[in-house]
Amino acid sequence: MISNLEYYKVFYHVAECKSLTLAAVRLSISQPAVSQSVRQLEREVGAKLFVRTSKGVKLTPEGELLFSYVSKGYVQMETGEKKLAQMMNLELGELHIGASDMTLRFYLLPYLEQFHEKYPNIRVVVSNAPTPETLCYLQEGKIDFGVVSTPLGETAGIRARKVREIEDVFVAGLKFIPYKNKMLDLQELENLPLISLEKNTSTRRYMDDFLGKNGVVMRPEFELATSDMIVQFTLRNLGVGCVMKEFAMEYLESGKLFELRFNKIIPKRDFCVVTDSRNPLSAAARKLLELIPPEDGKGKGDGSDKNGYF
Repeated sequence: MISNLEYYKVFYHVAECKSLTLAAVRLSISQPAVSQSVRQLEREVGAKLFVRTSKGVKLTPEGELLFSYVSKGYVQMETGEKKLAQMMNLELGELHIGASDMTLRFYLLPYLEQFHEKYPNIRVVVSNAPTPETLCYLQEGKIDFGVVSTPLGETAGIRARKVREIEDVFVAGLKFIPYKNKMLDLQELENLPLISLEKNTSTRRYMDDFLGKNGVVMRPEFELATSDMIVQFTLRNLGVGCVMKEFAMEYLESGKLFELRFNKIIPKRDFCVVTDSRNPLSAAARKLLELIPPEDGKGKGDGSDKNGYF
């Protein structure tokens, strides 16, 4: 292998220009420097690569052979540099994001819309999965970043920035109207037919943990994959649904559903943007994250958080 790849660069341009002088102009170096590089390359490969002509230089048969390979590589490198520049300027590229139905619908979607308007040539791939699975995708390098809901648990290398507070509620339909406007004890949930998400979600884990600390065990009659389905089951009076409030807001405002009240407040939690400190962000990912404001406009995340999510 040639010790200095710069020799090949000079060789390529001399062969293209068929002139040492023109190659020097194209490369912005002196003609003696071009001549020196060509001679050095010829010494290292052990063959004469150019012969002089009345108009400049031309390739020898050995030079022709070498050029047939060097030209392909040089063009590929130039193309690579151009594509890289386009990627850094967000003229092309691909962005991979992990998000659940909840975080995508009620938080991320407007920012994706803004991003697409600004950078229409960036392909966006969203892996739709609950928080635990999204965190696995992040650790495996399958996504650039994720938008998830707490609790996150302790995960090595994961950095999280809170972006929005969310509220979990229990909602019910007309069949359960006797419970409306009553202050209930959490224990009464054990006597109600409950509808909740499956156990592989952060939402379910959060509610199980909260109720468990208050001596209540949630045994749902229906465990569903999406919060939308929980709302639909609840509208049909199949039970009391446990959802993030935004999912049921339309029906709470119309009066088709109502929110159960308890003598203990269910603590609010958060949506968080999560990244892996071991994997550098792409230019596209960095630009999208710049569009996402911190929680309550309190200033951009600086790598620390008093609640320990970083």
